[in-house]
Amino acid sequence: YEAIKQQYRPEVPEYFNFARDVLDRWTDMEKEGKKSKNPALWWVDGAGGEVRWSFEELGVLSRKVANVLSDACGLQQGDRVILILPRIPEWWLVNVACMRTGYVLIPGTQQLTAKDILHRLQKSKAKCIITDDTVAPAVDSAGAECQSLKFKLLVSEGHREGWMNFKDLLKNAPSDHQCVTTKCQDPMAIYFTSGTSGSPKMVEHSHSSYGIGLTVSGRYWLDLTSSDTFWNTSDTGWAKSAWSSIFSPWIQGACVFVHKMPHFDPSIVFECLSRFPITVFCSPPTAYRMFVQHNLSSYKFKSLRHCVSAGEPINPDVMEEWKAQTGLDIHEGYGQTETVLICGNFKGMKIKPGSMGKPSPGYDVKIIDENGNILPPGKEGDIAIRVKPTRSLFLFTCYAEDPEKTEATMRADFYVTGDRGFMDEDGYFWFVGRADDVINSAGYRIGPFEVESALVEHPAVVESAVVSSPDPIRGEVVKAFVVLTSDYASHDPKKMMKELQDHVKKVTAPYKYPRKMEFVRQLPKTVSGKIRRNELRRKEWKK
Repeated sequence: YEAIKQQYRPEVPEYFNFARDVLDRWTDMEKEGKKSKNPALWWVDGAGGEVRWSFEELGVLSRKVANVLSDACGLQQGDRVILILPRIPEWWLVNVACMRTGYVLIPGTQQLTAKDILHRLQKSKAKCIITDDTVAPAVDSAGAECQSLKFKLLVSEGHREGWMNFKDLLKNAPSDHQCVTTKCQDPMAIYFTSGTSGSPKMVEHSHSSYGIGLTVSGRYWLDLTSSDTFWNTSDTGWAKSAWSSIFSPWIQGACVFVHKMPHFDPSIVFECLSRFPITVFCSPPTAYRMFVQHNLSSYKFKSLRHCVSAGEPINPDVMEEWKAQTGLDIHEGYGQTETVLICGNFKGMKIKPGSMGKPSPGYDVKIIDENGNILPPGKEGDIAIRVKPTRSLFLFTCYAEDPEKTEATMRADFYVTGDRGFMDEDGYFWFVGRADDVINSAGYRIGPFEVESALVEHPAVVESAVVSSPDPIRGEVVKAFVVLTSDYASHDPKKMMKELQDHVKKVTAPYKYPRKMEFVRQLPKTVSGKIRRNELRRKEWKK
């Protein structure tokens, strides 16, 4: 870790474009025989369909898409383009094409409703939307109210009234295209945050923030080289897809593996890890919690050497069970849509299960109090990144068109993440909860993650969400919403509740046990798979 901190000295030039300065450089190395034969993108659909593109092929096809957008749509540099596609190769082509043309990309998930799409179109004033047959009807129902939307591109074998067919245009587009000149700080993309609280904000990133800033993830957290094949299971609508399905692996020249997987299915994951030479794997804690419910002894992950997780904290017992079954540690990382990797368990570091690891070499990370003072080890406070006297170029530029919310993230010399945590004596950071998730019961402050981790250690529990619930004596108490495994689902609820309460009292400080409990079939989640504790909390306080 100390060596990584010394080595990491990123250069940020005045002009930078990821397509030209990174992807086209790998193409040159391929041509000169200086790069392994690993493809840039390896896509499978699970039904025998397969696409393998070299960096050169990715370059040719993305230039054709760039011509489609500039010629057929007449877009200008700086125009905004909304992209809502599942995990299909065209998603990667549009991402790269927007870099080549200087259009600002706005990805969205297929799970967005017509109301969500309308909100995004109106707020972003996007001129173009690219989607498929599944989402097109929702766009049509919303589009009439959006004056700025001029072009609709359909990725489909079929045709639809009012839409241009992407595949037809791509077939006939020329493959010559001159990449535009972009400055480091020019806007590259806007990500609508998944909004665990409040309506989603438009997080604007520059060409350098992800394009150079994610070097730290690719090299030191994911531990990738140009001979690795890396699979990140994220939904294409989430910033984690930009992190780990585009920038981090391609900075390192690694192969991005993709399975179309319309619905998350652990058996597909196990089959792919057994069948394909996937060396590095990333999935959210929710997925790992599902994985360890299975017996993996019949699978052999022959090539797999490194596993990572991000999105929300991963429970220590899930890490232990995964290691017991696969022999591999899970290297947890912590970041936000607004940032690159803030903390991580980097290669060569001792892992403390439940910890987010140590600060990324790209940031000066501290725990601060409400006045912006740095707190000593062991003291809980707000996780923050120093931005004065010099703001890191690897942070978001702003919340687009919202200077007030942008300013609200600042406190003294720091950008405040909105997450609570503490640093231990060894410099490891520990997550307590979102600032508004922390429960204050009879003067005791309780972080939901610790209680959730205790619950999930019990064999009956698949996952849980812990929130505050009003109480006439204590002000608020801990309430747990619990999803039980199929083996325990029919057990007597009262006995099950007592058993789980006793279990939590043994595993963690007794005052943290959930005094209230509700058994549910599933937990409400954001489109990116994070538990919406604020929704559960609102219901509790409305009762």
